[in-house]
Amino acid sequence: MIRIGILGDIGSGKSYVAKKFGYPVFNADYEVGKLYQKDKKVFKKLNKILPKYFNSFPINKKEVSNAILGSKKNLNKIINIVHLEIRKKTNIFLKKHKNKKIVVLDIPLLLENKINKKGDILVFVQSKKSDISKKLKKRNNFNKEIFDKFKDIQLPLEYKKNKSQFIIKNNFTNKPVNMAIKEILKELYK
Repeated sequence: MIRIGILGDIGSGKSYVAKKFGYPVFNADYEVGKLYQKDKKVFKKLNKILPKYFNSFPINKKEVSNAILGSKKNLNKIINIVHLEIRKKTNIFLKKHKNKKIVVLDIPLLLENKINKKGDILVFVQSKKSDISKKLKKRNNFNKEIFDKFKDIQLPLEYKKNKSQFIIKNNFTNKPVNMAIKEILKELYK
């Protein structure tokens, strides 16, 4: 099985690119949302360490935002709990799709949390800062302070780009992304 890890900046279109590969995708952001909505164990753990912020289930994004903005340490506390569960869910996904030729890992902190493996194919999604900024500002729940806190815990983009075997320039239109993916898949099947 070939594991493709998608890397890039927040808002660069990683999830969009991941889906375009046409293979099973593990989308960590989607899974985190499901944890907040359906996993009482995660709620209990968060309630235990941050009771001021997490006091009702299901967890809503406003509670998470307030906790992150409440203290610099809170983001790491949340990540420690949530990413343990995401790692488990990633392993379940990989077992479920072990007979697939390719799987795509859309995990924003793939390198930071050492979820990638040595043989993974890393694809960096590169987008113009101005395009990313426009896209992020359109999001209903966009918060610049939270954005900055997440940027602070991520590895530098240049490092991620250098670690990647492929770069996809995403201008948020289909054609160039589809062509780049086609080239990558051709290269992988040589």
